[in-house]
Amino acid sequence: MASSTLICDSQPWKDLKAHVEDIKKTHLRELMSDADRCKSMMVECDGILLDYSRQQATLDTMTKLLSLAETAHLKQKIDWMINGEKINTTENRSVLHIALRAPRNAVVNSDGKNVVPEVWQVLDKIKEFSDRVRSGAWVGATGKPLKDVVSIGIGGSFLGPLFVHTALQTDPEAIECARGRQLRFLANVDPIDIAKNIAGLNPETTLVVVVSKTFTTAETMLNARTLREWISSALGPQAVAKHMVAVSTNLTLVEKFGIDPNNAFAFWDWVGGRYSVCSAVGVLPLSLQYGFSIVEKFLKGASSIDQHFSSAPFEKNLPVLLGLLSVWNVSFLGYPARAILPYSQALEKFAPHIQQVSMESNGKGVSIDGVPLPYESGEIDFGEPGTNGQHSFYQLIHQGRVIPCDFIGVVKSQQPVYLKGEVVNNHDELMSNFFAQPDALAYGKTTQELLNENVPHHLVPHKTFSGNRPSLSILLPSLNAYNIGQLLAIYEHRVAVQGFVWGINSFDQWGVELGKSLASQVRKQLHASRTKGEPVRGFNFSTTTLLSKYLEASASSVPSDPPTALPKI
Repeated sequence: MASSTLICDSQPWKDLKAHVEDIKKTHLRELMSDADRCKSMMVECDGILLDYSRQQATLDTMTKLLSLAETAHLKQKIDWMINGEKINTTENRSVLHIALRAPRNAVVNSDGKNVVPEVWQVLDKIKEFSDRVRSGAWVGATGKPLKDVVSIGIGGSFLGPLFVHTALQTDPEAIECARGRQLRFLANVDPIDIAKNIAGLNPETTLVVVVSKTFTTAETMLNARTLREWISSALGPQAVAKHMVAVSTNLTLVEKFGIDPNNAFAFWDWVGGRYSVCSAVGVLPLSLQYGFSIVEKFLKGASSIDQHFSSAPFEKNLPVLLGLLSVWNVSFLGYPARAILPYSQALEKFAPHIQQVSMESNGKGVSIDGVPLPYESGEIDFGEPGTNGQHSFYQLIHQGRVIPCDFIGVVKSQQPVYLKGEVVNNHDELMSNFFAQPDALAYGKTTQELLNENVPHHLVPHKTFSGNRPSLSILLPSLNAYNIGQLLAIYEHRVAVQGFVWGINSFDQWGVELGKSLASQVRKQLHASRTKGEPVRGFNFSTTTLLSKYLEASASSVPSDPPTALPKI
């Protein structure tokens, strides 16, 4: 499907390269003085406002970027994805996370088969099961209701669901639905993470969800065996079937583990891990915590953006505009990073999730045809909620490196606070910063302005702000389950747009495999050294020295044949 010609050889790419010099001569102070330009760079969709007027771009830049999109066959590639073509060519898979939130009557084909009925079969099964657990119809081995859930998974099986859970925790409707319940996520194989996640929990009232497509992920399965032991040692081995369920496609290993295969919830190989929050991976634990009706609103929010992405003209298409601007910032203006700055504490886990969605998707060095890229793709994503970030890394953003910023604001707070006599309420104080920071980055402060304020000469260089630092603003009407779904889908599709333009495969992740395979060699060595006293061999000098030191220093605390010991907090 893909051409082996690199996009950088196209005329629109060359036009944009030549256009960079014009942009560098123009300060954002000048660009922001053009009201018509600013008005044209504001787009609304389903209650969401995108303002990208503070990007280092003119109307001519946008025309050139849209021409680049056309040359990259962006519309065709979006259609291929939505129509179930196997655009993940290195794994010969479709990319259909949109099917996970499609309406029940929709048609989304993969290999000529409509997958939507299968999706809803799983969703209906999740609803029925979560309703039983929440109502107390499903009880644990001792007859007690299961009020606490620990979801075990790593990477895409953890970051997306954790983001949504954190965002819903302070939503009034979701709070009411979750009353008396706890949801925790166990990802790290570090025993400290295990200790923290079972602290204060009673095995009698705990349900464990094991999330692993193959049921072979090393970290997840060791954590699963650890919690199986935690349950078995307290309630007996027969209790596992009542206290553990699975999200997996490998029913043989699920049953071998001790989980009833009837309590396994499926997903499909056309769902990438980092795009799986709308599958059973996220929907099951979130439905157990909040009820299926809340999660269905989240799915509908994501689906609304899917419809917009597939049908809106590019000049009004939120993910397309965001994706093209990221390509402009990375490949033409040379900015390698992007800061994601939500002015809502409820979105504190949004940046960590998008780190994976973006950096695992687009951190590639070759084209989809395996040709080395002569240009950079992908960007370094990081972020922190405002105003916390302002007291952390904004110094660098204002006066150090230029880092394009995404400011995400919410009109209506989930938890409004009003104090009599205050100049503004707490949310207005937060949003004052949301509106001010983009202007501070764009306009800066000149030497002359400082002199006019009688700033001492020796301090002028230190207090000068160059400005001309790009950002964009996304304003959400509120932050309920529907809006959270919208935000997720906007960023998912933005990442796809970038990959489609760069001509890479955004849907494989071979880069995570090498470290895993090397770790298996270390694992074998540790086992041989611990149990048989074998010396470290077969590694380079550095690794041999580190491993030997580790084994020697920990020998007194790790017996060669240790009894089972669970963490204690």
